[in-house]
Amino acid sequence: MDDGSAAPPPRRGKAVSGERQATLRDVARAAGVSQATASRVLNGSIRNVRQENADRVLAAAAELDYTPHLSAQAIARGSTNTAALVVNGVDDPYFSSIAGGVTQAAEAAGLVVTMAVADRSPERELQIVRTLRGMRPRAIILTGSRIDGTDTRAPLVEELEAYREAGGSVVLISQHDLPFRTVSIDNYGGARQLARALVGLGYRRFAVVRAGVRVKTSRDRCDGFVEGLREFDIDVDERFVVEAEFSRRGGCAAGRELVRRGPAGIELVFAVSDVMAIGVMTAFRDAGLVPGKDVAVAGFDDIGPAVDVHPALTTVTVPLHQVGLCAMELALSDDDARRIVPVSTNVVLRDSTPRR
Repeated sequence: MDDGSAAPPPRRGKAVSGERQATLRDVARAAGVSQATASRVLNGSIRNVRQENADRVLAAAAELDYTPHLSAQAIARGSTNTAALVVNGVDDPYFSSIAGGVTQAAEAAGLVVTMAVADRSPERELQIVRTLRGMRPRAIILTGSRIDGTDTRAPLVEELEAYREAGGSVVLISQHDLPFRTVSIDNYGGARQLARALVGLGYRRFAVVRAGVRVKTSRDRCDGFVEGLREFDIDVDERFVVEAEFSRRGGCAAGRELVRRGPAGIELVFAVSDVMAIGVMTAFRDAGLVPGKDVAVAGFDDIGPAVDVHPALTTVTVPLHQVGLCAMELALSDDDARRIVPVSTNVVLRDSTPRR
């Protein structure tokens, strides 16, 4: 007879010699709560946990003969005032804008943000995560494009899983190929919309400046832009597809290369980031060309300097500050199930791409 009371957690049986020791994830699953909630209860921090959930966690832990790891207790009790943000660089306004959002949300929650720079190195990123596990922050947020073809993916997932198992929170930004909660930017769709808008302005002959093909963000933006052009039966001549470092310096180098190959065949250059686009504009000026007049230029991200350069840069707006806010709020939420939070993008037409 149903008396309306909550059903007890399923009986799993205690671990015996030779069996796998129960984990925090097992307890959370048995109690029907998130790992974050289970971690709080088992480490004595139940201020924001409903009593019925706390009772279920404690009952499940007893049933499973769960023993907390010392590192999990350290994270839950000793370092709840810190969060770690891993970025590819501090000189790129893309990352500094995201960091601003992360910091704002962290401060509102009473946390201090520490920042580490991976410098676009998968090996460095892995080492940073290993170091952070020892520092025991409450959350680790990784931002930046994944780089395909490296042997660091599996060890990185292992390190992050171990950290999460110990009670930490993991959130990724624009890296939805890893099995963690992710704030995902629509790089492909934004670039495709930009291509359509530029064709609508009368452009037909394009060049593309991109990062290496293993850099996922660059590849998605390049693919989206090319597909947008193909809707109008427009192809990009391979002579005018230049690969360079994902930076302003790389954009400068790519701009010089386009000048060398002959800009007469180009009406507009699309660079897969604003910082690269600004570098392209600098190279064109150095060669005596006027951006927006002799050759149009467009970028992606809508960083602050995009409106400060002359002419103001046509781009794709990514709400970077909001992305950072969302990532930190996601890291602090009780729901630690893997999910992807999409972030839409919008085309902004400015003077660097006048109507033809």
